[in-house]
Amino acid sequence: MFSKIGSIILLVDDMERSTQFYKDTLGLKLKVKTTDWIEFFEKGTTLALHPKKRKGVDKKSDRHPNNNILVGFMVSDLDQVVKDLKAKNVGFFKEPKSEPFGKHAIILDPDHHLISIAEIQSTKSTEEFDLIGFLGAE
Repeated sequence: MFSKIGSIILLVDDMERSTQFYKDTLGLKLKVKTTDWIEFFEKGTTLALHPKKRKGVDKKSDRHPNNNILVGFMVSDLDQVVKDLKAKNVGFFKEPKSEPFGKHAIILDPDHHLISIAEIQSTKSTEEFDLIGFLGAE
């Protein structure tokens, strides 16, 4: 079902300040940088930064207190994973949606932590994996 943790995603208030901290202070190697998505580490699990508040999405995210970090799982068949999770009555914060990088959904654990689930299309660049709209913007 879940093949690996693809990323730990920190939702941050100030992208530039956080990027400087992880890049300059901690010395992490920058992999990808776009306006809404920063990734560190070249191989394996990445640490990613994404803006916490985005215009039009704050209402939904404010209902969940644990929305400052996401664990991002990679799957090979998001449609099947979603079907299995819905059969187990797992709550969805973001219903499955096609994105430029592939397919994506976000579920809630029992403590309302957000868990990102992505099926990445191998033909797409990781630079397109910026989760724009990951907080439910449709």
